[in-house]
Amino acid sequence: MVRPRRPSGHRRREAWAHRLFVSPIVLAIVVLGVYPLLFILAAAFSDSSLGKPFREWVGTSNFETILADADVVASFWRTVAYAVAVSFVSVVAGVLVAVALERATHAGSVVRTVLLLPLITPPVVVGTLWKLVFNPGGGLLDTLLQGTGADAASVAPLSSTVWALPAIGLADVWQWTPLVALLVYAALLTQDPAVREAAALDGAHGLRLFGHITWPAIAATVAAVFFIRLVIALKVFDLPFIMTSGGPGQASTTTSYLIYQVALKEFDIGRASAITLVFAVVVTAVSLPVAAITRRLAHD
Repeated sequence: MVRPRRPSGHRRREAWAHRLFVSPIVLAIVVLGVYPLLFILAAAFSDSSLGKPFREWVGTSNFETILADADVVASFWRTVAYAVAVSFVSVVAGVLVAVALERATHAGSVVRTVLLLPLITPPVVVGTLWKLVFNPGGGLLDTLLQGTGADAASVAPLSSTVWALPAIGLADVWQWTPLVALLVYAALLTQDPAVREAAALDGAHGLRLFGHITWPAIAATVAAVFFIRLVIALKVFDLPFIMTSGGPGQASTTTSYLIYQVALKEFDIGRASAITLVFAVVVTAVSLPVAAITRRLAHD
């Protein structure tokens, strides 16, 4: 019988060295990922405050409370509707900008540089900038309306229960459309120019050329970008926080902002954790169909 060879001392030292190098990454994943998740799971089933977590196990009481709360349920619907709307507008605008960039051979590099500016601007600055734009006391929108002779005093989107969330959405679209445009533009550059030239010789122009030649080449990229954009939009917190503080009333309160209010203003960590878990289920339910479509287009 042949005995298995024992690893040499050199190999054992190499194995320990590998473990030593990997251990900081594993520790970071545990501290930053696993521990917060376990904390949220435990807090969701307990009566927990910011200063006294896990005071009493309450079972599913927190979940029953939030699902019976009309404001919480409304925030779910509001956030999903907002995310789908701004993602769709961002993707449509981004595709149009990418197509225009791909055709503008001379000004392309300059425009690409300008496009990066909203993308690299901190969300705090974006929110403050657009809050100033919508300021009824001398903002850009107010100035433009005064120049046309319109009643500028009555226009205050951020104070309107109807227009506050669309105004935030406009700022969101402005910030993230460049990302869509640059990714789609990169996909357009991978298309063989000979294919387009051949289609043009066969009489394909305008929308027909885009629908039969350009769109099939970028469809998978557009779907992937829409998925990324949707996930980002579902988590939106900074713009409502800076521009409206969730108001007026609950008109622009997204779920992320509601979680902040419940956890850090009402100090109810148990209820905030329950909202977080339910919202995670909502995000998964919304994202899975988009992810499935993205995978199918990528394999076609």
